[in-house]
Amino acid sequence: MKKTVTTLADGRELIYYDRADDTVRDAVDPRPLDAVSTSSEIRRDPLLGDSVAIASHRQGRTYHPPADECPLCPSRDGRHSEIPDDDYDVAVFENRFPSLAGDSGRCEVVCFTSDHDVSFAGLTEEQAALVLAAWTDRTADLAELPQIAQVFCFENRGAEIGVTLGHPHGQIYGYPFVTPRTELMLRSMEAHRAETGRNLFDDVVARELADGDRVVLETEHWVAFVPYAAHWPYEVHLHPRRRVPDLRELDDAARTEFPQVYLELLRRFDRIFGPGEPPTPYISAWHQAPFRAPGREEFGLHLELFTIRRTSGKLKFLAGSESGMNVFINDVPPEAAAQRLREVASK
Repeated sequence: MKKTVTTLADGRELIYYDRADDTVRDAVDPRPLDAVSTSSEIRRDPLLGDSVAIASHRQGRTYHPPADECPLCPSRDGRHSEIPDDDYDVAVFENRFPSLAGDSGRCEVVCFTSDHDVSFAGLTEEQAALVLAAWTDRTADLAELPQIAQVFCFENRGAEIGVTLGHPHGQIYGYPFVTPRTELMLRSMEAHRAETGRNLFDDVVARELADGDRVVLETEHWVAFVPYAAHWPYEVHLHPRRRVPDLRELDDAARTEFPQVYLELLRRFDRIFGPGEPPTPYISAWHQAPFRAPGREEFGLHLELFTIRRTSGKLKFLAGSESGMNVFINDVPPEAAAQRLREVASK
């Protein structure tokens, strides 16, 4: 992998990740851009104890542009985009409309490919491996920033999720605090260790393997299963068999096998609801240990993949119980979801 760091016309950082070591990236962004001005601030909720990012400048962000005006496509035929070069493998840049910025964190866009019309599931294993390398490298770089407490790499796919750009891409958030969901995991992890003397993540994976009903696929280095108390209609958690706290700690064997496993899961998701159905909307989210949390080595890196579509043509809405009290009600039994995801395996 070759990494090339440059800047856009307004000073934002742009990083190219290329498979070929001899790739040269010297295109200059010619756009007359003003410096990015953000109003992001973090406010603490005194009742819940969690944090909310207030980012009013995002109201003006790009919204569903036509394909020939996509800001994530390469710059070609006289049209200049966020990517100055006329082609790329993987590109990462600072978001022009960040939810978090400066002392309040950092937001980056990850362009998985220069091909506007493909999805992550359509990438080759070599392309998916390069995206994993980019996620890992960005995690390592952001870990060096003193204001960043935790890094979250994720992809939103589909208009139903709220995606505003059709180009295949994801995002990376560098939070200045430990997120509420991770705080809950850390508390559960500590309580489990105190009660049993064992690691919670190890026990969860061991339980799913021993039960078997919710296992979707397993390989030498990865295990994917629908969790016992799944919140979403179709939800899969992917764990490396060797527990590590974050992407930086994955060994070469797990990295080599990841593209095959992850691409298979994404392709199964697109087959859940049968032929002729539109692509399945999903969120794919890496859960990594906070950088400076006590006991971070006990945390188990894993990826959570889920869809808000509960059946053909119907979405799972977060209504009163979910939105008002954070108590989820799932219409699809986890065992049935796992069975369906095994049925649609690639031949």
